[in-house]
Amino acid sequence: MNITKLNTEQRNPKTMEIDLMTTEEIITIINQEDTIVPNAIAREIPHIVNVVDKITDSFKKGGRLIYVGAGTSGRLGIIDASECPPTYGTDPEMVVGIIAGGKEAMTEAVEGAEDDSEQGRQDVADIQLSDKDVLVGIAASGRTPYTIGALQYGNEVGAVTVAVACTKDSEMGRVAKYTIAPITGPEVVTGSTRMKAGTAQKLVLNMLTTASMIKLGKVYGNLMVDVQMTNEKLFKRAENIVKMATGASDEEAQGALKDQNHNTKAAILQILTGLKGEAAAWLLKKHNGYLREAIAEYHTK
Repeated sequence: MNITKLNTEQRNPKTMEIDLMTTEEIITIINQEDTIVPNAIAREIPHIVNVVDKITDSFKKGGRLIYVGAGTSGRLGIIDASECPPTYGTDPEMVVGIIAGGKEAMTEAVEGAEDDSEQGRQDVADIQLSDKDVLVGIAASGRTPYTIGALQYGNEVGAVTVAVACTKDSEMGRVAKYTIAPITGPEVVTGSTRMKAGTAQKLVLNMLTTASMIKLGKVYGNLMVDVQMTNEKLFKRAENIVKMATGASDEEAQGALKDQNHNTKAAILQILTGLKGEAAAWLLKKHNGYLREAIAEYHTK
């Protein structure tokens, strides 16, 4: 496809003279254009739902969620993947981000990396992509050769392949088994897809991981009960989560967390049921970490 025909590359008629605007006018029009993003995503909700269910099924079978992209799109995938372990206590290998050009490309452009479809194939092959996994290719244009190569390899090994693009009828969409395509239109600065398109991609990735983690039982109510306590702020957050879930005092929450080796879920279960030590951990394990199910079983005895 001729890149000049992509909607992400068109000139925005509202900003043709943005270089003559005042600072307030520039910021106002950026803000106005950003309001397009939520509605673009809303139209894709049925497709996002399908993909979340595929990701959840994959996780339950021991599979992974793999993001792959170049430039801004690749960086967004790595950011979303890297935030899952501290937020949801996941193994770092459960959600993985791959960017064209490798780690160096996180902070600077790597010339030609996005045009190398064979390297895209190789990079997902190197992590032993399999039919248990979900591979999500991200590209605003929907035409990045590196990402297309990765998706083609994903199809060959039987992975669930997904395209997240901001263009209609994209090349990636024709390769992937599923497509999520929020159409955000021309950017304020022509072709600067780190703006509306990037925002849309970020919101979609938030949905994919957040919803799938909720469905895995890593959220109780709206509390992140699998949070990893790796610093003082997160220790305090875990304590607050226990208190909010149970109505316990500071001392009770701290005591339960200590009893349960700082396992937030087990601490909540201990307070709500009176189960202590390994009994709480065992009941959680029996229900595959679903705290609500563990509490329900205890109260039906």
